[in-house]
Amino acid sequence: MILTVDHVTCYRYNRPARALVQSHRLMPSNCAGQRVLNWTVTVTDGIAGGTFRDGAGDWIQGWTVPGPVSEVTVAVRGAVETSDQAGVLRGHRELTPPDCYLRSTPVTRADAALTALAAEAGGAGEALDRAHRLADLVAEAIAYEPGVTEAHTTAAEALKLGRGVCQDHAHALIAVARAAGLPARYVSGYLFTEAGRDHEAAHAWAEVWVHGLGWVGFDAANRCCPDDRYIRLGSGLDAADAAPIRGIARGHGIERLEVQVAVQAVQQ
Repeated sequence: MILTVDHVTCYRYNRPARALVQSHRLMPSNCAGQRVLNWTVTVTDGIAGGTFRDGAGDWIQGWTVPGPVSEVTVAVRGAVETSDQAGVLRGHRELTPPDCYLRSTPVTRADAALTALAAEAGGAGEALDRAHRLADLVAEAIAYEPGVTEAHTTAAEALKLGRGVCQDHAHALIAVARAAGLPARYVSGYLFTEAGRDHEAAHAWAEVWVHGLGWVGFDAANRCCPDDRYIRLGSGLDAADAAPIRGIARGHGIERLEVQVAVQAVQQ
């Protein structure tokens, strides 16, 4: 499948910022499941900085925008050829040891309820089977419902609420997987659904390390493993660590953010 992406993020400030500095994780890596055909990232009045591949194999690009800054638009456009790898990440260059992803963060820390949920999957059997059971348990425990959680909602809070979005499903799955002794990480990217549907944000899922197989993706929000409808951008310990755009504005103004994502399939 060939997928095209049109991802626009607009920042507006009620008082002009003195300058803006950003770090982008917006360039997909080539691996067995995806091949970048063309890809561009533009930043209004931006000056491109250094580009490097981090230990997790993700491309990082720095940008600065000299002030005064009242509005900045980050536009991502490109096309990627994808194939179904049954959720297994193959051919992805990275150096970070999987055990590094056993470390919890404030939003992925397992409380008593998440630990109990992890125990329901059992400690016996193949790691892949346990990972699938954990993903199913999270999908059953948290119903997909936009607008009920926010960016800083923790996995424990989402489980208690019983509702959330893809970020909450990913954080909860990461929490229970780590509680079960399985390294897990957060993945940001894009998902093609039906033609013409726009999204207010990029998609997210989790990857669990299975010894002998490698990293395997699980999208608990959609009860599936990533296939040829998915484009993988980058990974991290949680949503903040894997954010496609991270940055800071110098000044005292209030920032307003608008995001629009359109993913379409192109006939080959």
